[in-house]
Amino acid sequence: MVLMDFWASWCMPCKMMVPVLNEVAEEVNGKVTIAKVNVDEQKATAAKFGIRSIPTMVLFQNNKEVKRIVGVKTKDYLLKEFDRRLSIQS
Repeated sequence: MVLMDFWASWCMPCKMMVPVLNEVAEEVNGKVTIAKVNVDEQKATAAKFGIRSIPTMVLFQNNKEVKRIVGVKTKDYLLKEFDRRLSIQS
């Protein structure tokens, strides 16, 4: 499973997500890969995925988008979403 975090350095809500995503990354420890995409540096990638607001996190499972999460979310919210998706996969 991969979580792509679309963000920008000037985006305050994106900055708020940094510690949350760092904690999540520690907790999922290899079950979920977290990839960061700077929308200012990777405009084509952001356009390809139809990113209109940030932060937007796109969750992929088996190379398919399974969930789009927009805005600031808590660590618990993200962990529950991962657990739910991983249990569906099992």
